[in-house]
Amino acid sequence: MDLELFLEILGIDSTSGSERRMAAFLKERLEGEIHEYEVGDGTVNLLLDWSGTGHPSFVFCTHLDTVPPYIPPSVELVRQGDLLPDGRKAVSDDTIIKGRGSCDAKGQIFSMYNACLELSKEGYKDFGLLLLAGEETGSHGAKAYTKNNPGGDFVLVGEPTDNCLASASKGTKAFEVTIPGKACHSGYPEHGASAVERFVDLMNTLKLVEFPPDPILGPTTWNVGDLLSSNPQNILSPETRFRIYFRTTFATDDLIQNKLLGASPRGTIIQAFGGDTPMSYFSEIEGIPSKPVSFGSDAPRLDKFARRAICGPGSILTAHTDKEYVLVSDLKKAVEQYILIYKTVNDNK
Repeated sequence: MDLELFLEILGIDSTSGSERRMAAFLKERLEGEIHEYEVGDGTVNLLLDWSGTGHPSFVFCTHLDTVPPYIPPSVELVRQGDLLPDGRKAVSDDTIIKGRGSCDAKGQIFSMYNACLELSKEGYKDFGLLLLAGEETGSHGAKAYTKNNPGGDFVLVGEPTDNCLASASKGTKAFEVTIPGKACHSGYPEHGASAVERFVDLMNTLKLVEFPPDPILGPTTWNVGDLLSSNPQNILSPETRFRIYFRTTFATDDLIQNKLLGASPRGTIIQAFGGDTPMSYFSEIEGIPSKPVSFGSDAPRLDKFARRAICGPGSILTAHTDKEYVLVSDLKKAVEQYILIYKTVNDNK
């Protein structure tokens, strides 16, 4: 494995919206017949094709963009028993590579590319490596690729799963919520209604909602972001606006909007922004463990492929954090597993 190439990849800031520079670098450095597709927002998708057709039936796939902020790479040697950034202990002497994208998802780009090189050396041909833009901000690249390309038999999506196959993944539902209030002098709150207080009431009500348990995907969770109330501190808030993002399960996916509507104060405006439904995945490769995951990916948007799977090195618990890292041993294991998955699927056609 050419770790210098991996460090070069990590050395490029490809946070969402700026991943075109990464695509240009990969287009120059990587092998394979390369096809470039404009997404329509200034970013591009790349397909490295070894099939000679432009439409391989088996596609390794991961994403070019990373979440901000950019963190440059660093390399350290670790000894057996040393503490890793997430508190685990190294099971053997190893090399740790830190930095933004090390496990989400430049580690997947690197390990999938190495798997492709090995398969090509062994004489296999009907496969490709698809690198998509905008996964972290709404799967824009996956949507564009699906719209304009025919898909295939199998797509293996690279995400940090601790090198396990994902057996199932939670769905997502996003809403913009606007809660009205009535502004007045904060010394006389009885003459107004604080939208902030109404927001707090909604949060407390949602905490008490008992979503049905799911035996496979576990609990339904939610998070609030982009919270805005622009009132001065001496005026009651006339309006609070925010995004709320649900991670749904098979048991709750159809219930979320009604639960939110039922808990919201009178006059609340709720705008749905769509999302993905929970999914089950191909996860039957002897020797590779499987487990459900709670994060989203491009996989639901790649629905022109007959079968889909998710697997990759690194931990989702350090992805999107300043502790993000991947072990070289995990990268090597990912290469071996990607090759095994391809050969198993190819032999069972």
